[in-house]
Amino acid sequence: MLSCAAVIALAAAGALPAGEAEAATLRYATIGEPPSLDIQMGTATLATTIGQNMFETLYAFDEAGAPQPMLAEGETISEDGKTIVITLRTGVPFHNGAEMTAEDVAASLNRWIEFGARGQTLNASSVEATGDNEVTITLAEVNGAWKSLLAFPNGGPAIYPADIVTAAGGEPIKPENYVGTGPYKFVEWRPNRHVELEKFEDYAARSEPSDGSAGAKEATIDTLQFIPVGDVSTRVSGVQAGDYDYAEYISGDLYGILKDDPSIAPHISSAPIFGLMFLNSKEGILAGNWKLRQAILAGLNMTEALQISVGDAELFAAEGSIFPEGNVWYSDAGTENYNQNDPEKAKSLAAEAGYNGEPIKLLVSTNYQQHFDQANVFKQQLAKAGINVELNVTDWATLLKERGEPGSWDMFMTHHGPSPDPVLLTFMNASYPGWWTTDERNADLAKLVGTSDLGERQAAWATTQELVYEQIPAVKVGDVFSFDIASPQLQTTWERAPAFPYFWGATK
Repeated sequence: MLSCAAVIALAAAGALPAGEAEAATLRYATIGEPPSLDIQMGTATLATTIGQNMFETLYAFDEAGAPQPMLAEGETISEDGKTIVITLRTGVPFHNGAEMTAEDVAASLNRWIEFGARGQTLNASSVEATGDNEVTITLAEVNGAWKSLLAFPNGGPAIYPADIVTAAGGEPIKPENYVGTGPYKFVEWRPNRHVELEKFEDYAARSEPSDGSAGAKEATIDTLQFIPVGDVSTRVSGVQAGDYDYAEYISGDLYGILKDDPSIAPHISSAPIFGLMFLNSKEGILAGNWKLRQAILAGLNMTEALQISVGDAELFAAEGSIFPEGNVWYSDAGTENYNQNDPEKAKSLAAEAGYNGEPIKLLVSTNYQQHFDQANVFKQQLAKAGINVELNVTDWATLLKERGEPGSWDMFMTHHGPSPDPVLLTFMNASYPGWWTTDERNADLAKLVGTSDLGERQAAWATTQELVYEQIPAVKVGDVFSFDIASPQLQTTWERAPAFPYFWGATK
């Protein structure tokens, strides 16, 4: 056994003996301190980014966004679509050395369904262990999105040992009980210093090639440290100086400066957020008036709105599909009505709608500059078509309150993050402010949730997206891409940053 001094001396000379190579640590500068890393219980992006290394779900998304088996081996579905029998992988160890069983899976799913952030969306009436390596989920109603819900790690059904989830109940699991099946295991959480994970030597990887978050995961870096660094300039300078290997959420206005910096490798997000302008379907001048809604859409120039609100052309795309190209849900149905920039057509449609210049109230917050900039651009563009938009400018907290009052607004500005399944889009929820529910929408939604067949669901979603462009529950502004930065020495399995960056398979 070499002394510490000898190891240091050999390392300095570049002569560590075989088998005693210096351990690699990846230092990730985060925007702040994470909340609980019990990812069943919350939807914070940072918690998911860290937690996905420790915890796994029954299914995981491949590069195209399709769910693939992870801790599951396969499934059978009853003819009525309400009973799902999932066969589990065998020989999968938890970080505490115990082997995962059906009892662990059933206990984890039942806790998630009762207390988890997204558990009620599954609409399950029961989950039971029906064999040593088999669980049976019974749905109250057919839910074609069930596999996507079981694959989504954000507020999702992470699998823990049964005794841990049973003891926790509806309370967040404590750090000493962060026990999962993932390629990294929990070491320590030092508040305001770091969260540290280390390679789980007994990790049971899948045999399929790595594909997005699906397939094999190999912990090629020994230690992951997630370090809270609230100031964006400090995150940038830290990567430039080599103090951090990766830094998240860099301001878009810095992209033009940093993209050619040789000390930095920018990673534009592969998972865009998209601006939305919701239209009131319950009360007011727009409720049920499809022609006036179509007039508003016809008069908008999305490219101009994105140029003004985002800036650098590499950080936005004037794209009408709700899901990006390459995603399993991508469709161009209805998108011929996106980004029309046709004030004369808008004026004609408004006249057909019986519009006489009445003010259309647009609620917008000053807390999100992009929302505010887009609202001002839209007001000016629609004025060219004779459509009178009246801005109601407030703070975000007030907007959240007022958007729940259908009599106080006609439109409001917000945005939407990446969604694993169309049924989780906010405008598809009839109880979400906007309150879109029509016979056509309900019929399309029934087809979308009424089958687990992906091809049938894709066809149903294409029909639904076309209806979105006809009835316009919300106007999509366009895709906006955040960006992270990394050391050029860090090599990952992806070029564009995933919604939750992962580093299995990475080297430095």
